[in-house]
Amino acid sequence: MNLLPEAVRDGSAQQRARLLWRPIGNPLRRPAPAGESIPEGGTDSAVLRRDTRYRRLLALADAASAAAAVLLGVMLLGSGDSVAPWMLGAVLLAIVVAKTLGLYDRDEHVLNKTTLDEAPLVFQVATLFTLLVWLGEDLFVDGQLGKDQIVGLWALCFVLMLSTRTAARRMAPIGTRLERCLVVGDPESAAWLERKLLVSPNIHAVVVGRVPLDESEPTNGSDVLAGLSTLGLVLVEHEIERAIIVPGDSDSAEILDVVRLVRSLGIKVSVVPRLFEVVGASIEFDDVEGVTLLGLRKDGLTKSSRFVKRSMDLLISVVGLVLLAPLLAMIAAAVKLTSPGPVFFRQKRVGFEGREFKMIKFRTMVEGAERQKASLRVLNESEGLFKIANDPRLTRLGRFLRRSSLDELPQLFNVVRGEMSLVGPRPLVPDEDSQVAGWDRRRLHVPPGITGSWQLFGPARIPLNEMVKLDYLYGANWSLWQDIKILARTVPHAVCRRGL
Repeated sequence: MNLLPEAVRDGSAQQRARLLWRPIGNPLRRPAPAGESIPEGGTDSAVLRRDTRYRRLLALADAASAAAAVLLGVMLLGSGDSVAPWMLGAVLLAIVVAKTLGLYDRDEHVLNKTTLDEAPLVFQVATLFTLLVWLGEDLFVDGQLGKDQIVGLWALCFVLMLSTRTAARRMAPIGTRLERCLVVGDPESAAWLERKLLVSPNIHAVVVGRVPLDESEPTNGSDVLAGLSTLGLVLVEHEIERAIIVPGDSDSAEILDVVRLVRSLGIKVSVVPRLFEVVGASIEFDDVEGVTLLGLRKDGLTKSSRFVKRSMDLLISVVGLVLLAPLLAMIAAAVKLTSPGPVFFRQKRVGFEGREFKMIKFRTMVEGAERQKASLRVLNESEGLFKIANDPRLTRLGRFLRRSSLDELPQLFNVVRGEMSLVGPRPLVPDEDSQVAGWDRRRLHVPPGITGSWQLFGPARIPLNEMVKLDYLYGANWSLWQDIKILARTVPHAVCRRGL
């Protein structure tokens, strides 16, 4: 099936867009102007302005970071050293290195534009920049660089680049319209994606509508813009900037035709492949005489991975308990003095390989709260889990502890005892765990965590069936860097009180 007419396929992207421009009565958009051409400020110019803005702001952030790192690292940490005029060339070289590593091209291809995901590449840029300055110190610096200056330059460059890139990505969407997305797939997938876009603070996009992949599906639905046979018209008429394709059980040849059509119009494409529901991102691309193969990791953690994960857990939890001891003591005293009952709340949870343990938290509810649970089920706000935003059983102090996640600090003792990990699947109570069956139970092959992917989305905002899939994919894709990213993202999540 060819979704693009021959006369249209042979032209340029702009010519193809003009040839495909036909008003189809969409109330969300004004009629096409005379001559059936795309008006000024249409999709192409809007996308170009947004993508160019991201690139320029990121390049400016990198240049400012490199320059600040040089001034602070070389001049302040040195004894009378000064920067030569040629240092401007080194700053520009940092931008060239970042461009070579693809740090200015990734944002236009993804919806979730996050700086933390590119931290390893930023690390490489900072290291290369520092090495080049060190090797060319006779050219760039009036003086001799010491070890403290080299280390300071490298650390400052890395930290400043991460900080300024984050700020640049916060500034870039200001004053630009939301990225207009079209879902090509079934209604359930469209509704699911729309919910995801709405709750994510990092995504500046909106789902405009849907085109069904199944041509037998009626096109009179409230979210359906047209049938698949007129996809090209829909893309241009509604000024779509990105098509999100959810293949489902559709024929692969049909999916290829859809992808080719969308790309031929210069529109971005994102695909939700079913394969990644099982393997996630844990793949290696393999080239065998021109044939691309996907290498998949085995299930579970290797002995060395378990050792590395356990070592990090012990190091951070022991240091954390020592440093947080005064805060823990103050919270314990406050809990004891503000309401009757024990300081700690211990609850049976299902952990690693299905073994039960007692999870420790600061008590946040009135005494005997568990006995009131049955009468409050009508107020439950989550599917499969028991969560109430304004739980009447919470004490005044307990409400604050919940919102700030301070009630979970005693779980560090569970980590030290080996019952939990810092990052891992959500530990469920036995009656919730009994609802998890089949392949999803492989989530128990990894120790449960104080935080995890589920925590970042907000445990009340995703149902149990989605949560256990996140847990399964966490185990299938485990890496030390993934744990570090989740820990880093948990801090602002707790500070902003996005949890329940």
